[in-house]
Amino acid sequence: MVPPPDKLNPTDLSNVRRYSIASRPSRTHVEAFGRPCSSPDAAEFLASLPHFLKATDLRDFISRVAAARRRGYPFHCLMGAHTIKVGLSPIIIDLMRSGIITGLSFNSAGIIHDTELALFGGTSEDVQAGLGDGSFGMVEETGKSFAAITALAAESGVGLGEATGRYINEQNAPNRELSVFAVAQKLGLPVTVHVGIGTDIVAQHPDYAAAAVGAASHIDFRLLCSVCEQVDRGGVMANIGSAVILPEVFLKALTVARNLAGGAAGGLTTANFDMIVHYRPSENVVRRPTHHGGRGYTFVGHHEIMIPLLAWGLKAELKNKA
Repeated sequence: MVPPPDKLNPTDLSNVRRYSIASRPSRTHVEAFGRPCSSPDAAEFLASLPHFLKATDLRDFISRVAAARRRGYPFHCLMGAHTIKVGLSPIIIDLMRSGIITGLSFNSAGIIHDTELALFGGTSEDVQAGLGDGSFGMVEETGKSFAAITALAAESGVGLGEATGRYINEQNAPNRELSVFAVAQKLGLPVTVHVGIGTDIVAQHPDYAAAAVGAASHIDFRLLCSVCEQVDRGGVMANIGSAVILPEVFLKALTVARNLAGGAAGGLTTANFDMIVHYRPSENVVRRPTHHGGRGYTFVGHHEIMIPLLAWGLKAELKNKA
C-alpha cells in the first residue's frame, strides 16, 4: 500500500522571482482608449431603430436610467475588469463627471488594471507566455502598489476602492485623469472592490496582506449595502461583464438592504451587459432582484461597442429632456 503523502505546508512566497513592468509587453495602452462622443444625433439614431425586441429594450432602459437620475436615485454599475482593458475608462469617467453614473463596483482585477494604466500607461500581459516559465503576474511594481493600497486602506479605515483612488492621486500618477478610481475619489463617488482571495495575480506576491485585504473589502461590501438601499427605492443597477463575483456580491448586499428596510421597495431597475448570457447575472441581477417589482434587462454584445452606445444614448436622453 502506498503511504499517505506528508502533510503540506503553505508555500513560502518570499522567494518568488519578480520583474519590472518596464520589461513586460502590455496589450492595453492608454493611447488606444475610447473617448466620449458628444454628437447630438444619438436620439435620432435610437429612434430610427426598429420598435421590436432589444432595440425597444435599450430605449426603455435608457429612459429608466434618465428618469432615475432626474429623481435623484443612483445609477450604479458593477463592472468586470475587462471594461478597463478594452479602453472604456474615458467613457465611464465622462458619465461620472456628467452626473449619470453615481458609483462603481469591481473585483480586485479592476484595481490591478486601473493602477497599471494610471502609473505606467499599459496593462494586460500575455498569460500563456508567462504561465510557461512562471512569470505570469509577477510584475514587482503591481504587487507593491497593491500592498501600498492595502496599507493605506488599513491606516485610513476605508475600503479598497477609496484607498485606490487616494493612492493614485497622491502618487500624481501620470495617467490619473484616465483612472476611474482616481476620478471617482476626487468626485466623492463610491467605488467598491470585492475580492476573491487567490483569484488575482497580487495574491502570488510575498507582500500580499490577505487579512488586511479582506477587512478592507468587507468595508466595501457594507458600502455596497448602503448603495443598494438607495438603488432599491427607484434607482438602476447595471452589471457589465462580471459573470460570477459581482452578481453574487450584489445579491447579498441587496438582501442586507432589504432586511434592514423590512422588504423590497419595488422600484429597482437592473440590466446585464455581457458578450454571452451567464447563469448568475441572469438570475442574481436581472430576474431575482426585480421579482417583487421593477424591471430587468439583458443585453448581449461586445463591451467596446455596447457601452459607448449606451453612454451616447444616455447623454442625449438627459440633454433632450432636461
